[in-house]
Amino acid sequence: MIHNEEFSLIGANQKTITGDLTYDDKNTNAPLIIFIHGFKGFKDWGAHHLVARYFAQNGYRYLKFNLSHSGVTVQKPNDVSDMETFASNTVSKEMLDVDLVIDYALQNLGVNEVCLIGHSRGGGLSILQAANHPHVKALITWSAIADFSSLWKKEQEAEWRKEGKIEVVNARTKEKMPLNVTLLTDFEENKDKLNILAAAKQVHVPWLIVQGTDDVNVPLETAQKLADANPNSRLAKIEQANHVYGASHPYTNETLPPQLLQVCEKSLAFLKTNTLYL
Repeated sequence: MIHNEEFSLIGANQKTITGDLTYDDKNTNAPLIIFIHGFKGFKDWGAHHLVARYFAQNGYRYLKFNLSHSGVTVQKPNDVSDMETFASNTVSKEMLDVDLVIDYALQNLGVNEVCLIGHSRGGGLSILQAANHPHVKALITWSAIADFSSLWKKEQEAEWRKEGKIEVVNARTKEKMPLNVTLLTDFEENKDKLNILAAAKQVHVPWLIVQGTDDVNVPLETAQKLADANPNSRLAKIEQANHVYGASHPYTNETLPPQLLQVCEKSLAFLKTNTLYL
């Protein structure tokens, strides 16, 4: 039987990280996958619960969590509603959160190695972690970015510095979401440490790069840049897939969207052929 257990941690700036672990009770010591969501995303967005179940049914434990500054609260777990916290997010805070979650897994889940799956900005975080964290033994990125500054427009930076914040629009809700200038200054002050393409060259674990060919948020060229930076990686294209592989939020179907199922199948095949992470 598939089970789901919730947990919480204190993350960056004493904000809460909420997460859950999906597993089959016949295989409680299965290898562990940690999923990292993207910008404006969260652990329960769309079909993430079905992805978790898919991997649990196929021999893995699957941990997903909300980054501490995702803007998602315990009271409203299915939307970004805490705009003050969302606005104060930085990449360095997210990296700290991922470190804390990996440490939690190592200390509490009986593992000494993990596989990371990261989507979009979470893919960028995953690449940095895989290049630097000794307990990350496999990496899968879905629609990963190759530069954190691609999430805003260069021409916005002058206004951002002057006003102290900018706003981005949530395409689904049309809500304006604020971003404090600390996101920009953190990136500039830590540009070398947060250089995704440089980190990609230092990834020495098996790495699968998954990319939709019709992704307008992160184009196919970005995936090719990542693959070119690391010749040992494998690039898998999902034909005519968008940034979220056919999922949406809320997602009420009981089965995975066909393109997201392809993503899961390719990811599972990659893990099963990686003898370091069976």
